[in-house]
Formats: sequence, structure tokens, C-alpha cells
Amino acid sequence: QVQLVESGGGSVQAGGSLRLSCAASERTFADMGWFRQAPGKAREFVAVINWSGGRTYYADSVRGRSTISRDNAKNTVYLQMNSLKPEDTAVYYCATRGAYRDFSDSKIDEYHNWGQGTQVTVSS
Repeated sequence: QVQLVESGGGSVQAGGSLRLSCAASERTFADMGWFRQAPGKAREFVAVINWSGGRTYYADSVRGRSTISRDNAKNTVYLQMNSLKPEDTAVYYCATRGAYRDFSDSKIDEYHNWGQGTQVTVSS
């Protein structure tokens, strides 16, 4: 079973940028997703990328400010986040995606092998 480790979180001021990384313990050809969870809120979808990196989809809340990418040679998925806002503050998780019906409609129960998360804190 693949293990995922997120890194790259930190504390930044509003308008700043961060690049999150998700390293897999082995090669995976699964689609990969990023989710986030703020205190007291449910975990929510952020972005997904298909196995080749040729197809992506974003939540409305981050579209235009974030880019998901992957380097299969390094078994790593990235989430570049720009123009960060205080409402982006959350723990960010990556996961592999199993079977799904609609690439653009991510449901949390489609995702597996969750990492431990990395904290992103954006101050105003």
C-alpha cells in the first residue's frame, strides 16, 4: 500500500506563495488529489491531477491561484499556491484516487492512502 508524505506547509502573509509536495513511497499511476481541512470544518477538495499530469481540476476557491502538477519520475505531486488568503489556512492532505464516475466531481470517499497533512497558515 502506497504511503504519502506531505511537506512544504508554513506560515505566510496574505498574498504570499507556498509549494506543497506529496511524496509517494512507490510509483503510482493513480490520479492524485489535494484536500484541506480548516479547524471545525469538513475536509474539502482542492485539486486533482490524472496519472499522466495531462488533466487537472480545481475547486472554485483556488482556481486561478493554484497549480497542481506531478513528477512521476520522483513519485511526487505538487500544489503551487499563489496569492494566498487567510481563508486558505488549513491542514492540506494528499491522497490517491480510486474509481470515480466524473473526473471533475471529486468525492472524498473516492480517495485513499491519506498522508498526515501539512499545515498552511496565512495571516492578514
